[in-house]
Amino acid sequence: MKVLKYLSQRIYTTWCCTWFIVPFVVSYPLQAFLIRKQQWHRHVHNINRLWSATFLRMFLTPLQVEWRFTLDPNQRYIFTPNHSSYLDIPMMLRSIPGFLNFVGKSALTKVPLWGKVYGALYISVDRRSAMSSAKSYIQSKKTLDEGRNLVIFPEGTIGPNAGEELLAFKDGPFKIAIEKQVPVVPVTMPYNQYFMPDVEEVGLRLRRHPLKLILHEPIETRGMTLGDLPALKERVYQIIQQELIKHNYNKDVNRYSNHQKISAPGQAGV
Repeated sequence: MKVLKYLSQRIYTTWCCTWFIVPFVVSYPLQAFLIRKQQWHRHVHNINRLWSATFLRMFLTPLQVEWRFTLDPNQRYIFTPNHSSYLDIPMMLRSIPGFLNFVGKSALTKVPLWGKVYGALYISVDRRSAMSSAKSYIQSKKTLDEGRNLVIFPEGTIGPNAGEELLAFKDGPFKIAIEKQVPVVPVTMPYNQYFMPDVEEVGLRLRRHPLKLILHEPIETRGMTLGDLPALKERVYQIIQQELIKHNYNKDVNRYSNHQKISAPGQAGV
């Protein structure tokens, strides 16, 4: 039985990797051409949204997106998801409409092929460098001024108990939200770490498990000052942490339960 379990896991991992790699490689020449001009970057983003949607569907696992508010196309938002897996960015790409901008670690720009696309479209930051952090902060505020929504992982990295216990949040996304007076949207992804654990810790190992993404009601920042930053940060932390506890209190029992029909983008989930 152990041998059969190992073989089935390797076959599934190979299947998923194939569907992850092949669509990207096929679309890469077009992406490489389009990233040459900034006015074409939106089209590259849409290609990556399609790529994410394709391989997530071909992973053959249930995926639920639960909207707890109606997305206002005239409003800019800062989305603050928990960070538990390399699957987090594709999940956000697939689920949130519009031309998003991401703030991610600079190591993403070194990934073969994809790194070139990421570096052109999105914001990279080396948190060990004060200059890099300052540059990403300025770019993030400019993103909102340009009409793009922003995704920042407030944990900054994947923690040892990812998806179950959050790391301490950094100030950056909340400071930007207050300074630009835009709402913060907490985002919970409770199961990504079960499907794809941290590659740096366990290597590439995929296990079929339902996936879920919850977009909580926005927290309005109009009228807030930087003195309100600690309270705002704590509020977002508690919303996400409590949702993680709710979904992971008995992960073995809930593995294939509590998965409702996928909500349409911008519509409140059940």
